[in-house]
Amino acid sequence: MAESDGKGTLGAEFFTPGSSSFTNFLAAHRPELLSLGRLLPEGVHAGEDQVPHGTTILALTYRDGVMIAGDRRATMGNLIAQRDLEKVHPADDYSAVAFAGSVGFAIDLVKLYQVELTHFEKVEGVPMTIKAKATRLATMVRQNLPQAMQGMAVVPLLVGYDQQAPEGRHGRIFSFDVTGGPYEKQGYHAEGSGSPFARGALKKLYRPGMDRRQAALAALQALYDAADDDSATGGPDVSRAIFPIVSVITEDGFERLDEAETEALSIEMVEQRRSRPDGPTAHV
Repeated sequence: MAESDGKGTLGAEFFTPGSSSFTNFLAAHRPELLSLGRLLPEGVHAGEDQVPHGTTILALTYRDGVMIAGDRRATMGNLIAQRDLEKVHPADDYSAVAFAGSVGFAIDLVKLYQVELTHFEKVEGVPMTIKAKATRLATMVRQNLPQAMQGMAVVPLLVGYDQQAPEGRHGRIFSFDVTGGPYEKQGYHAEGSGSPFARGALKKLYRPGMDRRQAALAALQALYDAADDDSATGGPDVSRAIFPIVSVITEDGFERLDEAETEALSIEMVEQRRSRPDGPTAHV
């Protein structure tokens, strides 16, 4: 990244004391590598039918930690731009981030955020707390505000396992608005175009202390309900073997449920829907 003396020696900027933020380092020395904060030409506005958008993502706490999931569809207006988009990614060993919004900028944001957390840990010698991770992500989202105002918003969802939290409260969920405002959510949350339907499903299905299987089924049911009422959200595609991504963060760290487990749970759910198309009812 930096200029060298032709002998493979790093530039002086690598040895100058400064911030533990990799984003700030890039902004100071190679700002052209940052996609955040760049404006489109004056008068240009990106319409929904011109840029791929990712849609519904959700998270919920459960007995062992926190779960995060997302559908696989990306749309451009009324067109399906991609059927197997991955919207859920590990941020570091004990946190994960998912995104809704403009796909290209979202992927850049996720990659930069992953480097940001790694860079901080290498410089400071300790990982960030989950609250600090949320604050740092909020700053990065805020830097994208000029693009968001031109139609290319990115709305992430951050989850993490807080090893310092009291028993039963290790799983934490943070949402963000396009201005970078961070908000901690209790129990569950959803973002994206199908989020009102996903949150409605989680409201009736969520119970504190669910085990991993129960939480995964609740997440899949919520995504199915979102796809049932929101054309931009993709449901389980059995014929193409494309199923939602479901990941968990526990005291053992980040884990993505393997394809076989997600497929089996999705097919079980679809079979249940044959006799009850609107899904399971709330527990009373």
